[in-house]
Amino acid sequence: MPPTLASLLQHSALKLTVRAGEDRLDTPVRWAHVSELEDPVPYMDGGELLLVTAVTLHAEDPEAMRRYVRRLVGAGVVGLGFAVGVNYEDIPDALVDAARAEGLPLLAVPRRTPFLAISKAVSAAIAADQYRAVTAGFEAQRELTRAALSEGPAALLTRLAAYIDGWAALYDATGAVIAAAPDWAARRAARLTPEVERLRERPAPASAVVGDPDDRVELQSLGTGRRVRGALAVGTGAALGTAERYAVHSAVALLTLTTERSRALQEAEQRLGSAVLRMLLSGQPDHARAVAGDLYGGLLDAPFRLLVAEPADAAPESRDPAEAAADRPLQSLTDSLEASAAHGGEAVLAVPDGEERLVVLAADAGAVAAACEMYKEQEAEDAGVVIGLSAPTGPIAAAGAYKQAEQSLSVARRRGRALVEHEELAAGSLLPLLADDAVRAFADGMLRALYEHDAKGRGDLVESLRAWLSRHGQWDAAAADLGVHRHTLRYRMRRVEEILGRTLDDPDVRMELWLALKTTSATPLPGP
Repeated sequence: MPPTLASLLQHSALKLTVRAGEDRLDTPVRWAHVSELEDPVPYMDGGELLLVTAVTLHAEDPEAMRRYVRRLVGAGVVGLGFAVGVNYEDIPDALVDAARAEGLPLLAVPRRTPFLAISKAVSAAIAADQYRAVTAGFEAQRELTRAALSEGPAALLTRLAAYIDGWAALYDATGAVIAAAPDWAARRAARLTPEVERLRERPAPASAVVGDPDDRVELQSLGTGRRVRGALAVGTGAALGTAERYAVHSAVALLTLTTERSRALQEAEQRLGSAVLRMLLSGQPDHARAVAGDLYGGLLDAPFRLLVAEPADAAPESRDPAEAAADRPLQSLTDSLEASAAHGGEAVLAVPDGEERLVVLAADAGAVAAACEMYKEQEAEDAGVVIGLSAPTGPIAAAGAYKQAEQSLSVARRRGRALVEHEELAAGSLLPLLADDAVRAFADGMLRALYEHDAKGRGDLVESLRAWLSRHGQWDAAAADLGVHRHTLRYRMRRVEEILGRTLDDPDVRMELWLALKTTSATPLPGP
């Protein structure tokens, strides 16, 4: 604890006595300062014990003393020490009354006690308090280090929460809570996810204070350089003391070490992952397993999915390259997939394929679905990425899965969607593919003349053609569907052939017309 007015009164060598403000003696003293100015306020920071001999004060003037004491209280002075037997044999009543009225502690300093002795006592007490804080901080650091090494981050959070008499929580790179202590703090920490996401937008190390004085939370980013690997939240009922801050800083360093891998190790893992992926794509799953060893767990044992992702747009050239890389949407996707896999106890292999492509191998389990769920309903422009996802497959068919993912990626980009799964393309229907602009242009060119004919009120050639094709050229059945005589339908089909300049006996023509009609049913063509 820092020195207080009460501790100075108990100092046997100082012989101080209290004359006013007896109920505020437990206030901490930040420093002892001597000033004989009538207005020393411009030279005060707050928290001082002011020492005076009243050589320039009108100490017997009640109005002057009321103004003087009010200025001191307003400046945050915590006490006034008055030297008796120097200029005044005792503290004037005017000053005593003013101090009592404002609640300012007033101490009588005997003539034989020099102000220097009081300053030394305050300085020694502050130094002792700082030494205790540093010693306690080092002890906390040792305890936290032992917990982190022997039991992991969860144990570290438990020790930290107990030490600061509050709560602590750890967030992953996506802003999700992965551990909290005590257990009830998980719900409180989850409400801070938006604040953590804002913190992630700033280069590490970064910090922020949120909440109010009764529910104060400090957020500290974890990681080095520009990439934030996670965040630590500590909640207390008041600002952290020196010892508690040492403990928090130690926890940040330890958690950063557990979450931040060296750049060389990251590059080595990426090279190994690239080699494993190339072996799989070249049809060498056994070699891929031998090289990977236990690094990816059972990921290389089917089933898994293969994901290919690219940025929706290239990063602006004017941005700093390091900053652009840190904020690149592909990195956010990687973080999301890795965090989801870690939560589910699964493995994931994420490999950059050049500057602007990411290839991910992930178990066909909850991790992929959880990470991709947020992209399913988004437009590519909003998400910042375009993703193609293969069907579940095994190591022997990895090359086919890669082609599926590329095809899905191509369709997603044409449609302006953030994510397309291969199952959408292989669901037994061509209809999902008919929204393409090229297909619509083909249908427009194929059927435009028929639509123009019908718009002039000369018949219903488009619907007649649709009915005839749907009945595989059966005149009676198609005529019945239209509610016309079969001779009427035959006449209409001859008109279709005349207008289009093509024969309906050609199966290729019938196929192309049917495709064009299906396109118009999904997206009606504009009028002439």
